[in-house]
Amino acid sequence: KTESTKNIKMPKDQSGGVKNRAPAPIQISAEQILREAADRQEPHILDPITKVHDAEEYQSHLASRRKHFEDNIRYRREHIGNWVKYAKFEEEHKEFERARSVFERALEVDHRSAELWLRYGEFEMRNEFVNRARNVLDRAVSILPRVDFLWYKYAYMEETVGNLDGCRELFERWMTWHPDEGAWLSFARFEMRAAKAQIAFLGKEVESNIKPDMTNATEVMKRYVNEYPSAKSFLKLAKWAEYESRDMEFARKVYEGIFSELEPEESKQAKVFAQFTSFEERRGEYERARVIYGHAMKLLELEKIHHQSKENDQTMNVNDGEISEFEIKRREQLYKAYISFEKKYGNKDDIESIVLTKQRREYEKRVKTNPYDYDAWFEYAKLEEDYSNSPSSVRDVYERAVSNLPPGNNEKKYWKRYIYLWIYYAIYEELNNQDLERACKIYEACLSLIPHKLFSFSKVWIYAAKLHIRRKDLNSARKLLGKAIGICGKEQIFVEYIALELALGEVDRCRLLYTNYLKAMPYNCKAWVKYADLEHSVGEIERCRALYDLAISQETLDMPEMLWKKYIDFELDEGEGENARKLYNKLLANTDHVKVWISYAQFEGTEVGKGI
Repeated sequence: KTESTKNIKMPKDQSGGVKNRAPAPIQISAEQILREAADRQEPHILDPITKVHDAEEYQSHLASRRKHFEDNIRYRREHIGNWVKYAKFEEEHKEFERARSVFERALEVDHRSAELWLRYGEFEMRNEFVNRARNVLDRAVSILPRVDFLWYKYAYMEETVGNLDGCRELFERWMTWHPDEGAWLSFARFEMRAAKAQIAFLGKEVESNIKPDMTNATEVMKRYVNEYPSAKSFLKLAKWAEYESRDMEFARKVYEGIFSELEPEESKQAKVFAQFTSFEERRGEYERARVIYGHAMKLLELEKIHHQSKENDQTMNVNDGEISEFEIKRREQLYKAYISFEKKYGNKDDIESIVLTKQRREYEKRVKTNPYDYDAWFEYAKLEEDYSNSPSSVRDVYERAVSNLPPGNNEKKYWKRYIYLWIYYAIYEELNNQDLERACKIYEACLSLIPHKLFSFSKVWIYAAKLHIRRKDLNSARKLLGKAIGICGKEQIFVEYIALELALGEVDRCRLLYTNYLKAMPYNCKAWVKYADLEHSVGEIERCRALYDLAISQETLDMPEMLWKKYIDFELDEGEGENARKLYNKLLANTDHVKVWISYAQFEGTEVGKGI
């Protein structure tokens, strides 16, 4: 570039941009695109089927296939998948020596591929060559001692063939490499299974009288704790002693050893105290559990952390050391567990009064700060329901809650949560106080507050009507549902009202309701189908057919395919093949969907269709 052209910017090539963004005069639908894609799809070409008639052709076929695999290996020698496929081919044709040869050649290419060793060992195990599989896996773990799944596969094979001593020696050999904790736990579980298998070997009579000897398994767990001296390993050993060995004294010693043998920063964890107290509580040692909770309250400062967490402090200093947020949550849970423990086994009146007073104060603060926090009202009311002996206190909370109407009276989304306060209030009066009359008044008050000209809630109408039914006041329920249809007019109200009348056997009322239902929603195919099913169930075949005819003549339907299918199935059930054929022809005049043609053809092949 010269000095005169250095600062000249060339215009960008915009030839590929869309210049005319106006919609095309002819629009293409998604259905048309899919149909054209299906029509232009190339047919699937199947591989030729090779038929072998004699041994010579069979050997020729094998030779050609082997040449194919050898060419693939020559092309990509380092690709292990080619070797595995080659060996799998030889295995399928019972050429085991050749398969071994393929695996050995592959190992010469990459002898540190753990996946290849695993496939080699599985091949020998699959064909029941136990000694050969043992040799292969032994070579594998010798070359790759840090690959755990090879050890797992080796140990699984030895245990499967019943060589428990060999499996135990293998685990001991594995432990010399200091594997992770999963290997130690597998070793312990193996010893547990071996102890149970030894008792099962003695017979059923002995099995019911003798408990399995878990000494070896427990010793393995002790070695695991010595290998990984941490709170996590100690807790696993204690859990093992409690549930597997059934040695409660040893489990208690393990829990106590956490505080004597580990560093303070390791032992002062909420999960340690939580599991220790849970253990003592399960054993019925409530005084011991209370003492442990007392130490936790002092060492971990649970009450202080609980109060500070309420102020939304993400990090805090306790005993001049920072505590992670996860540990703070653990300690909060431990504090709640302590409160729950005292509520169960402590002085009930004192503990509950303290806890309830504290929680009431928190809820009062929340609802005072934001009276539209309906979740706080729900929790507050639930607290009073569970622990208050006076219905007046519960009613007072609900009355205060429902008095806070949503701020946006013209928007339904603000009412969706608020409306459940009324529902829970009515349910409380009905179930807890057995006061159905008061529950009805609650529903009436709720319905009077809802601005039905803007929106309504069908569930409130339905719950109120069902409450009238439980009061055995059928007339009131019918009046309320009729009023709901006039004011709300939602589909669910029609469905519930019709279900009520149908359960009472009032077919004429059901017909009247279906008529109004279809006047309000003539496009609803489900309503047409259910109405026709009702007529069919009472034996009114002609009325059912007339309903279907009227339904398919509607200009707009939400699910016309379902309606046509039900109509055709109805005619087929009645054995009217000619009517069904007319319906198919009428349907094909409106649509040429391939499924309709297939269904039509299948119909013609049936007995009702009288054959093709």
